[in-house]
Amino acid sequence: MDKLVIEGGKPLSGTIVIQGAKNAALPILAASLLAEGTTTLDHVPDLLDIDVMLNILRELGCRAEHSGGTVVLDTDTAHTSHVPESLMRQMRSSIFLMGPLLARFGETQVYLPGGCAIGERKIDLHLEGLQALGAEIEEIGNRIICRADKLRGADIHLSFPSVGATENIMMAAALAEGKTTISNAAREPEIQDLQRFLNAMGAKIMGAGSDTITIDGVQSLTPCRYKVIPDRIVAGTIMVAAAATRGQVTLLNTQPAHLSSLIHVLRRAGVQIVIDGDIIKVGNASRPKAVERIVTSPYPAFPTDLQSQVMVLLTLADGVSVMKETIFEGRLKHVDELSRMGADIRVDMNAAFIRGVPRLYGATVEATDLRAGAALVIAGLAAQGRTVVEQIHHIDRGYEKIETMLSRLGARISRYSPVPNN
Repeated sequence: MDKLVIEGGKPLSGTIVIQGAKNAALPILAASLLAEGTTTLDHVPDLLDIDVMLNILRELGCRAEHSGGTVVLDTDTAHTSHVPESLMRQMRSSIFLMGPLLARFGETQVYLPGGCAIGERKIDLHLEGLQALGAEIEEIGNRIICRADKLRGADIHLSFPSVGATENIMMAAALAEGKTTISNAAREPEIQDLQRFLNAMGAKIMGAGSDTITIDGVQSLTPCRYKVIPDRIVAGTIMVAAAATRGQVTLLNTQPAHLSSLIHVLRRAGVQIVIDGDIIKVGNASRPKAVERIVTSPYPAFPTDLQSQVMVLLTLADGVSVMKETIFEGRLKHVDELSRMGADIRVDMNAAFIRGVPRLYGATVEATDLRAGAALVIAGLAAQGRTVVEQIHHIDRGYEKIETMLSRLGARISRYSPVPNN
């Protein structure tokens, strides 16, 4: 397995262009199935998760090419709605295909998806939403079969503002007969991007970004060309890395409004941030301050996907900080790895109490999930000495060649691949 080797202690410096958002591109790729023909998507990152989604679409009969950040996807030749179990097990976001396949083919067969082991992520809200639209659902072991002669609009209330369930229901309802209302909908920017894409194909959807979304079903959709929004989590990761290494970094192609909760936390920690349109400048010349309490919660509150990265910054802060994780019960596994680097963190249930230390020290650590892996890279950049990060296939799911990206900012980081035995 590949690993990253980092020589820490050097401040990041320079300018970087932020990649397209993985969590926007994946549902948009799935939604492309709703329109027969060729859809072109720009600003699509080159990631493992994107590769898996494209391979699933190819297995369904689509023709897909990904080059230079552009995906050309011809869904005209899609001939099956059965998603292979081997591919679904590779990625949680494969569940997004249920809604589009059901709407297009009237039935679909999928399997319980895989992904990062960060805690239980049920799909019951997805299934309940599709049932409300008229689907009949049969579960046989880990296989899920959905059928619907005709989807009809419905009033759907989500007991939790699930991003995936909101998006799956939106996609299915786009071609349903009548009006659908989703209340307590998730509000993430990626949902807004999905609405813009679906509307560009001819859907009639309003309200994304609020807690109520309305969808007036249409008979058909038309392929289009669309540009994916920038990745707010990648941008946030770079911002934290700049602060943790006491560097100066300029980020281009950002949407600062999507990062307001992170910006608020970083400023509380004493980090200097200047915003000019879609440009964010981050600078930090001194030891950060402790932040009394941070609680992860659905957007627009502080995102769980930046919890582990910000925790690294707080390990170096002056004072005691508290980080409470309310979304995923298994998302504090990186604490043990940070402790190996000299961090002083105590975990009680879903809360981490972080006593800042003057410095971290290089060590061999293991990425347990996507964002934990990114956090360990930040820790390695800020630490004294050499850090080796293993199991980096997790990182490759969400960061496009992270070693190349950080090297452009002056980081001393290299990827090492094992030499196969003859």
